[in-house]
Amino acid sequence: MDFGMGSTSSSFPSSTFGYTYDVFLSFRGEDTRNNFAGHLYTALNNKGIHTFKDNEKLQRGTTIKSELLKAIEESRLAVVILSKDYASSSWCLIELAKIIKCMKKTGLTVLPVFHEVDPSDVRHLKGVFEEAFAEHSVRFEDKIDEVNNWRDALVKVANIAGWDLRDRSESPVIEEIVRKIYGQLNSIYSNVHEDCVGLDSRVAEIKNSYLGIGLEDVRFIGIWGMGGMGKTTLARVLHQRIHYHFDASSFIDNVREESCKNGLISLQKQLLDDILIESNIRIRDIQWGINMIKDRLRKKKVLIILDDVDQPEQLEALARKRNWFCPGSRIIITTRDQRLLITHDMTEAEIYEVNKLNDVEALKLFSREVFKKDYPPEDFKELSANVIHYASGLPLALKVLGASLMQRELVVWKHILAKLKEDPPEKLMNAFAISYNGLDSKEKNLFLDIACFFKGENKGWVASILQISIEIDSLKEKSFINISRFGTLWMHDTLQDFGREIVRHESLYELGQQSRLWLSNDIFHVLKHNIGTQKVKGIFVSSPFLEEKEQLKAEVFSKMINLRLLRINHVHLP
Repeated sequence: MDFGMGSTSSSFPSSTFGYTYDVFLSFRGEDTRNNFAGHLYTALNNKGIHTFKDNEKLQRGTTIKSELLKAIEESRLAVVILSKDYASSSWCLIELAKIIKCMKKTGLTVLPVFHEVDPSDVRHLKGVFEEAFAEHSVRFEDKIDEVNNWRDALVKVANIAGWDLRDRSESPVIEEIVRKIYGQLNSIYSNVHEDCVGLDSRVAEIKNSYLGIGLEDVRFIGIWGMGGMGKTTLARVLHQRIHYHFDASSFIDNVREESCKNGLISLQKQLLDDILIESNIRIRDIQWGINMIKDRLRKKKVLIILDDVDQPEQLEALARKRNWFCPGSRIIITTRDQRLLITHDMTEAEIYEVNKLNDVEALKLFSREVFKKDYPPEDFKELSANVIHYASGLPLALKVLGASLMQRELVVWKHILAKLKEDPPEKLMNAFAISYNGLDSKEKNLFLDIACFFKGENKGWVASILQISIEIDSLKEKSFINISRFGTLWMHDTLQDFGREIVRHESLYELGQQSRLWLSNDIFHVLKHNIGTQKVKGIFVSSPFLEEKEQLKAEVFSKMINLRLLRINHVHLP
């Protein structure tokens, strides 16, 4: 669904949700500042995770204690690096007591790391930890309650599941921690999209039936549907909710437009930048980029999302074959063209078709857009139902119409809705134009024929009249039409309006210059005044539009030398 989310970003907007920092790092400087803590801080920042580290964030002239404690209060997560001298620092213990307090009060998530110490020694205050508290008891004998509070805080943190660094290399542990934090933050933010009506069920369906998270095969998954159906948003939320299962991930937004603007090499560079966290990658040509992707990505379990793909060359350059990638990798492709996925060796079981919203979901999305609540006020119920009927479950249509109707009076609503058919919203039409411009000439003609004449007709009958077949299937694969199980051709109302709008704009003021005529009054005007031209290709009218006493001469068709489709009932021609 296109539920209004913006372009992707690797950073987390903490302040938007009432927090200044994503992560607070608590560590003993002498032990870990220049090794583990420093490396973890860099890795978190490279992922766009806003992290507090005392020597980086404290402002000069401020009281260290108040600044640090305030930073803890304003963080979502705290990573506590328990090293051998951690407990010997009263300052670290003050931090820790505050962390435990915030864990209870604000829901702060605490992640402990045992840096070259036995977790059991920390939990039971043995060895250096026992010695540290013995010293604190003497040094702060007049504040023994505070020392006991420190002791309790340390024991509580040590009993939380964390990472034991003994006999492990730092690098993979840091990667695990970053993935854990990134995933937790994403799960938090993914719940903030209040207008994402209908997402959860669709995300769950893809996760449960298509992705196979945890399985060691390489999977390509296609997300297919017409423009405005919300494929991008669905893919983006999937990325948010599953990326932490992978070693690295990349969301490449708007492949179609970016490849036209900046070329395929720029997309290859972006992919490698995201996965390898490098910014100085140089690619000489497309084949060079292909070789780099194959070579550098085959050892990482990756999640790659290619959004709005419309040409085979784009997939060839970015994700040609499954054997390019490490086992467990997932490549998700969103497109309006089902044929593109099929020719990329994807089966029906790997292609998810995005279905329109049902009426309940559509009303909720529209109401949230316009009224900022789940249901419209009583006075607007009937008109809202008219909008839902027109949008027919298309999220983009609901949002575009919602934006035009927001904070308007009832009389304005009636005026806007009355004009919908003759003047569809420009933003909606522009979205469809992207797909239409990608059709070849035969497909464009067929699309306009169906929009003007054949919606609701039998596929076999239409194919026999137009002497075509492949083009009908092609329009279905490109999300312009549907074919019912009874063989009926169907098209979304807004797409039909788009097609008819194209024909109207062929000649707004001279009806005889339009390629197709389907409105009774327009047809009567053209025939009665004999103003048809060679531009006219089709005339269909299925209801009487002339009084019996009026007759038309056969000569009215003489100028229409390209007329190929004619269906007129209840008209007397001598």
